[in-house]
Amino acid sequence: MNLSSLFLILLFCGLTLAQDTVETDAMTEKFNSLETKMMNIESKLENYESRILQLEQKERNMVIFSAGIGGGSPLGPFNTDQTIIYNKVFINTGNAYNELTGIFTAPVSGVYFFTYFCHSGGVRKTSLHLYKNNEVILHIHDHQSADAADNGGNAVFLQLQQGDTVYVRLKANSHVYRSSTVTNFSGFLVKKTN
Repeated sequence: MNLSSLFLILLFCGLTLAQDTVETDAMTEKFNSLETKMMNIESKLENYESRILQLEQKERNMVIFSAGIGGGSPLGPFNTDQTIIYNKVFINTGNAYNELTGIFTAPVSGVYFFTYFCHSGGVRKTSLHLYKNNEVILHIHDHQSADAADNGGNAVFLQLQQGDTVYVRLKANSHVYRSSTVTNFSGFLVKKTN
C-alpha cells in the first residue's frame, strides 16, 4: 500500500467522522431544544394545576345565604324572645344556614357581611336583634304608631371564628310580617382568615 492510498483512506475516514460529528451536533441541538420546550410545558402545566386547586379551594370556601319568612301573616307577638326561622331559602351555598333553626354557623373563620330586614304593621311595636353567639350586635326597632306599615333593616360586617353563630331574635311582645320578600336575613363570607 502506498502512501497516497493510505492518505486517501485516512482522509475518507476523517470526512466520515466529521460528517457524523456534524450530524450528532445537530441532533444534540434538536434534543436540547425539545428538552427545553418540554420543561416549559411542564412548568406551565404545574402552574395551571396550581390555579385549578386555588379555584377549587375558593369554591369550597364560598359561603352565601339568603332566606325569608314565608306565610303572609303576622309573626308574634310572643311572651318570650323567639329566634326567627327564615324558612324560605333563596340560596344557601356552603350550607351554613340551617332553615330548621334559623341559625347561621360559620364554616370557616373570616369576615362576613350580614343584613336583615323586616316589615310590620304599626299597631304593635317591632323589635329584632341580630346576635353573634349570645351577644346582641344590632337592633331594628319601631315603636307602636298609628301608621299602617313600617319597614326596617340593618347590616354589619363581623369577624367570625369557625363555629360562631349568627341569628335574629324577635323580642317579646313585638311582631313582624311573614313575607319572604320583605322580612329576610342574608349573609356571605367576604374574606377567609386563618
